[in-house]
Amino acid sequence: GDTARLERLFGELHEAEPREARRLAREIELEWSKSGSAAMDLLLRRGNDAIEKGDALAAIEHFTALTDHAPDFAEGWYRRALAYAMADLDGPAMADLQRTLALEGRHFDAIASIGAIAVRTGREDLARRAFEAALEIYPNHPQATEGLERLDAESLGKDI
Repeated sequence: GDTARLERLFGELHEAEPREARRLAREIELEWSKSGSAAMDLLLRRGNDAIEKGDALAAIEHFTALTDHAPDFAEGWYRRALAYAMADLDGPAMADLQRTLALEGRHFDAIASIGAIAVRTGREDLARRAFEAALEIYPNHPQATEGLERLDAESLGKDI
């Protein structure tokens, strides 16, 4: 992706109204998905198609080929993490999300995904920290907002 453009988009995202924020987030996600190679773009597209069809194993194969060929392409790791999560392989999904963040520390979707998996695996503190971290970067992140609201509702429901 274009680093200067990403910097500007992140700056705007932090201050944006919700509707504008969604547009900016999509632009950032689009930058993240630019691998700079036609072959890599094809693997990314095939993996995404497999996810849309609900075929997690095929998606894992395509994204594994992508991460093998382009280990510095953060989006490949993020996409494979989604495929692993879809296959209920939470350990490998978490590992790939960590790789994503090592390469792109502001990947708000990866951070929110850590929160979602943490919820699913009963790690409430980690989930809360992840959702809050995603919201620091993208204040209106839908998945993180909803995740935190659900955690708050559940903690209210417990005996204090």
